[in-house]
Amino acid sequence: MSAPEATTTKLENTGALGYKKHTDGGWGLVPIQTRSERFASTDVTDFPAVTGREAAWKLTPVDRVADLIDGELDGSEYDITATEAAGVSIEWVERTDARIGSAGKPEDRAAANAWTQTEKALAITIDGEEAKTVRVSRATLGAAPRAAHVVIEAKPFSRGLIILHNTGDARLTENVEIVVGDSANITVVTVQQWNDDAVHLASHFTTVGRDAKIKHVVVTLGGSVVRINPSTHLVGTGADVDALGLYFADSGQHLEQQVYVDHDAPQTRSRVNYKGALQGAGARTVWIGDVLIRQSATGTDSYEQNRNLVLTDGTRADSIPNLEIETGDIAGAGHASATGRFDDEQLFYLQARGIREEEARRLVVRGFLTDIVQQIGDTELQEKLQDAIEQELSRTRLTDGN
Repeated sequence: MSAPEATTTKLENTGALGYKKHTDGGWGLVPIQTRSERFASTDVTDFPAVTGREAAWKLTPVDRVADLIDGELDGSEYDITATEAAGVSIEWVERTDARIGSAGKPEDRAAANAWTQTEKALAITIDGEEAKTVRVSRATLGAAPRAAHVVIEAKPFSRGLIILHNTGDARLTENVEIVVGDSANITVVTVQQWNDDAVHLASHFTTVGRDAKIKHVVVTLGGSVVRINPSTHLVGTGADVDALGLYFADSGQHLEQQVYVDHDAPQTRSRVNYKGALQGAGARTVWIGDVLIRQSATGTDSYEQNRNLVLTDGTRADSIPNLEIETGDIAGAGHASATGRFDDEQLFYLQARGIREEEARRLVVRGFLTDIVQQIGDTELQEKLQDAIEQELSRTRLTDGN
């Protein structure tokens, strides 16, 4: 793709176009190469039209989500079902609330479109050192294009588990902000079990304070196009994140995750672990993992990995890990990616003990995905997800692809 004409480009805003000013001091432009350099704005008009060739969109079926990127959206309040727990408050707040914008800003036009058109935000506040669980469900969003904004604030020293469960029909683009106060310890789980025609675009922005910890889990098992992009900014010394993901793509589904971890303080830690399975013609998954270790993040300990298990022919899994390190004074950093079919040794081991080939394949898949499910920390949800995985496995006869 050629660079935009200089006469039509605002040099002070070239990041929105995917370019930056050349270091030679001239007017020339060069492509933005790293996630940390991406343009961010809460105003949709600051972003140019999406062509599908941009770094943020080149692996996404833009034609299937165009109305969420550019169209009119319903940004009004919607119905939710939520459990009550001591130390947890859930309320609708105005766009002027100080918490909105405290965790991050949109880096793409769809997120900015949601930000611009959302009327009120759903605010969830966690307080108190006693562990608590809150479940928030959305099941009646409908098929009309909609915008949403969720703000989760964990007060200092608070502890809690927040489960955001999505079902039913939806054409939704949204922003989710998570602010983790100093010494807080929370888990946020977002589960996508949408109907087959649903479309969901979401940007998650998280800031983690001093000696605070968050476990962020993305589970996607339903929908036509689902793109969840979590971004975590470790701003306090000793901040810690476990970013986990589980997805299962069937025929015609596009499931995408673009994960970003920004180490910006000393002694921070991150572990990124996403696992996916694909079955059926046209099943497509995309995982992009970006980790930045800034010069200020001495003593960082970081590792990211993505693994995909291909169950049938006709699928495609894109897996792109990236690691950017600006200081040599770190505890460790690494990344890994693997996409493949069944492990022949595992299958042989199971079949040698009298287990039929088809059931052996199912056991391998269950074990592969259960690793993520068991880290959620909620027995009720874990059992439901195990059942959902069983339903996914029952849809297609597993083969070795030969």
